[in-house]
Amino acid sequence: MEYIRVTKDNLENEHICCAISNNKDVQVSSKKAWLADRFDEGLVFLKSVERGKCFIEYIHAENAWNPINALGYMYIDCLWVSGSFKGNGYSNDLLSECIMDSKEKGKKGLCILAAAKKKPFLADPKFLKYKGFTVCDEADNGIQLWYLPFEKEAEIPSFKECAKHPHIDENGYVLFYTNQCPFNAKYVPVLEETAKKNGIAFKAVKIDCREDAQNAPTPITTYALFCDGEYVTNEQMNDKKFLKLVTG
Repeated sequence: MEYIRVTKDNLENEHICCAISNNKDVQVSSKKAWLADRFDEGLVFLKSVERGKCFIEYIHAENAWNPINALGYMYIDCLWVSGSFKGNGYSNDLLSECIMDSKEKGKKGLCILAAAKKKPFLADPKFLKYKGFTVCDEADNGIQLWYLPFEKEAEIPSFKECAKHPHIDENGYVLFYTNQCPFNAKYVPVLEETAKKNGIAFKAVKIDCREDAQNAPTPITTYALFCDGEYVTNEQMNDKKFLKLVTG
């Protein structure tokens, strides 16, 4: 498999794997705009040259859009290999490239979000364990911070206090999200309209800057849904899934 690094120079012409469509599609345009602003902060987006979901996205942990303490580490936003690409060792390839790049940049190690059991849009804990990662912190909602240190003396990463106990002081449904996930540009407005039509108390809070993301009341900032103050899920929803959740 050949891989290509997406940069400012080729961003316009390359597909971005997690949302395969033309640049006029709102999902693609929102994600590419978000990426363009992150490249100067050290973000790396490495993907298969083939069209499909086979890529890794990572950034200096200090610049990650998550409330973590991981000075000197590299944070993996997403490692996604699916469909026909699974079972061919591509996840190993992508992670190996990330490890090599991170060591060359003098990083202490890697960190990434997961859970004890595989959750949608999070890394597979079985794969992480196989690759030598271990859990270094866990929030009350079961979201875990995993890490792979490059040296035994490396300081252990952790969640910030604001993320360890995910809770907000608001009633109704409240969704925190960013444009890091391209699906939000399409489906968040769908949820807003669905909630309005059905008389459901709903508010979408778009996180627009790194500072807000790093002080969010949830380990996951790409998509975190709360209900009456309590965390519910990180799984992106369409109108049908949302209504099913609300009605039970």
